[in-house]
Amino acid sequence: MAGIEQFIPLILIFAIMYFLLIRPQQKKVKEHAAMVAALRRGDQVVTQGGIIGKVVKVKEDGELEVEIADGVKIRVIQSTIATVVSKTEPAK
Repeated sequence: MAGIEQFIPLILIFAIMYFLLIRPQQKKVKEHAAMVAALRRGDQVVTQGGIIGKVVKVKEDGELEVEIADGVKIRVIQSTIATVVSKTEPAK
């Protein structure tokens, strides 16, 4: 019985770490994946590098074509999108 009592603090520390660190991080990753999957043409986005632009084309291989100025388009990996500034309404 004394051996089990020594492991109770370790189990409690692991449980606290799980609920304070691991679970919120997993939730954040799922939210980011859903946001990236919902990207459409016309959405205004910010990349992790701080570049603001409008999505011109969503490619199948995980790439986006983003217009950062008139006539200036860059290719960006979808997972590097940090936030979506404004969403476009879906076409009917």
